[in-house]
Amino acid sequence: MSSSLPVVYILVLAILAGSVGWFATPKGPNQTLIRTSILLTLACCYLMWTVTYLAQVHPLERPRRSLVE
Repeated sequence: MSSSLPVVYILVLAILAGSVGWFATPKGPNQTLIRTSILLTLACCYLMWTVTYLAQVHPLERPRRSLVE
């Protein structure tokens, strides 16, 4: 599961959710605020998930064996 496909799949899912949020927003004086909030929330959640996933797939440090005798 160390391929880049999950990252692409979740990106497509986030884009679809953003487009649904964009078109499902009701008309009114706060339409721009609601759209901005939806898209910013999705972008932040996607970035947080991607950083966490990639940090687990490609850690900066290798696991070390304990020297128990």
